[in-house]
Amino acid sequence: MQHPAGHDSHLREAVEEFRQGRVWSVRGLLHQSWGDWELWTSRTQVFGVVATRLNVLDTWEQEEPDAFGLTTLRSRVAVQAALLAAQQPATKQELGQYVASAREWCWQAASALADDPVPWLGLLALAQLDSELARPEHRVPARDRLLPPGPWGLFEQVRRTDPWNREAFHRMLRFWLGRGEIGPASSFLSGYVRDAPAGSPLHALPLYRHVELYRRAGKGTEAAAYMQWTNDGDVRVAVQQVLAHWRAARGAGARWPVADESHLAHALSATRRHQDAAEVFAAMHPFVSGEPWASLSDDPNRLLHDAVRKAFAAR
Repeated sequence: MQHPAGHDSHLREAVEEFRQGRVWSVRGLLHQSWGDWELWTSRTQVFGVVATRLNVLDTWEQEEPDAFGLTTLRSRVAVQAALLAAQQPATKQELGQYVASAREWCWQAASALADDPVPWLGLLALAQLDSELARPEHRVPARDRLLPPGPWGLFEQVRRTDPWNREAFHRMLRFWLGRGEIGPASSFLSGYVRDAPAGSPLHALPLYRHVELYRRAGKGTEAAAYMQWTNDGDVRVAVQQVLAHWRAARGAGARWPVADESHLAHALSATRRHQDAAEVFAAMHPFVSGEPWASLSDDPNRLLHDAVRKAFAAR
């Protein structure tokens, strides 16, 4: 099944209550997660996605206007609304209104809780909507002269609190890929991710880049899913490295997000390492992510089920 909370059982329970308009569990998880920035960012992101389609935050604010973390969730919802508006046939003026509202909520959240990385993550996410780099904070010179200007100040602001924040690295990668700038995206990964701690889910980021490359190539969905991966020696090496980091995390008792495990399972299947793919699929059970399958096939369910069948047949 697909669930935004994935392996986080406490978050799954809170999400179900949140969907029913109850905030007691949400309030408790926000207090418990504060200071554990990996949990704080991932849980507020999920709550923000869920709340985007509900009015539960309005009700909560009426009952408890100074609730801990409420402004952070407001910023999450506003940023998500702006990102969704960019995918719709909205006018430039309408999109500008969404972005302005989201920016305002991010600044309010930054003022509400010192050290909260989420407001800066929100501003970093909005940077990908500035295609003309009109805002000066989106064209800050990089410390590495090999990298072009970008939202480096926002990225480093997150890293002051959480140096290896998963969402921050994904947002930066999306910024470059969204602009079609594959070179900077590759340089960013090679310059930053290689130093991430062993077992960190950040080591899965190259797989996201490979999926985007093959999706853009337009050489046929099945070829993108299988043959191109097998024929590319650099991809095979990258997949082996990601698998080693995933196993290191498992050995240390840590769990990767389902989306990262899903990308690894696909990469192993695409490079015909079906027994290793079965190991990852088994660890993911009973969860699955829609990506990367949806980006690589017009029939993602068939592609996924085919990969699972081959994996467990080999096992």
